Amino acid sequence: MSKPAAPAVPAASAPRERSPAVPLRSRPAVYRIGSVIAGLAVWEIVGPHIDPIFFTYPSAIARAAWEMTASGELPKYAWESLQILFYGMLLAIGVGIPVGVVMARFRKVDWVLDTWLNALYSTPTVALVPLLVLWFGIRAEAKVVVVFLFAVFPVLINTYQGVRKVDASFLEVARSFRSSEWQMWRDVLLPWAVPYITAGIRLAIGRGLVGMIIAEFYTAMTGLGYMIVRYAHIFKMDRTFVPVILLMFLGIALTAALKWVERRIAPWNRTED
Repeated sequence: MSKPAAPAVPAASAPRERSPAVPLRSRPAVYRIGSVIAGLAVWEIVGPHIDPIFFTYPSAIARAAWEMTASGELPKYAWESLQILFYGMLLAIGVGIPVGVVMARFRKVDWVLDTWLNALYSTPTVALVPLLVLWFGIRAEAKVVVVFLFAVFPVLINTYQGVRKVDASFLEVARSFRSSEWQMWRDVLLPWAVPYITAGIRLAIGRGLVGMIIAEFYTAMTGLGYMIVRYAHIFKMDRTFVPVILLMFLGIALTAALKWVERRIAPWNRTED
């Protein structure tokens, strides 16, 4: 009579190899944070020795920001500017991407629109702001149009270039599977052009912020642009720098968020930060 088989003993799992620790001198964050700290330190040391009518320093800006936030002034005007930026950027993306794809896909449409778009792109958008104020008034509509005109061209041009550079073999495969034009947009053209589109949106963010402030200079005195003009006229440099620094952080935050989104939807285009 045969003996019962002994229960199988699971083999000991091999220890997982740990990736080697990255030295501090090879970490980009160390250099980025270090450069910011060093710059702020120099600014804090030098700033108090300059006439406060013309300049200020970080601790004074932080103190002014706290006071303006506690009073509700900064959140109120920042929210007004963010709304203008949001609607202008949304319109620029909603128009720039489809028009860029259509121009890249249909040669006759490209021929019709090319001259007009080049003319508008070559025209300094700042020169159009007074006209836009006359046409749309001094309310939010004019500011949204200004932000749109500043931001739409980077999105459109980068989308156009991305679609034009699609590998022809991919299009042939899509046609062999009888893909419709919309399916080709969804499955081939837009995924391929995602890195170009996100690059265009990143450029559009900076231009949109510039357009937002210029629009607030020319139109109704609201938003962060109003704060800059108001406090610059009375030589309160600490309060003048608060919206400027806020705009800087806003641009950095939006760009970082866009990079994060790009890594999620286009992991094949991941590059070293």
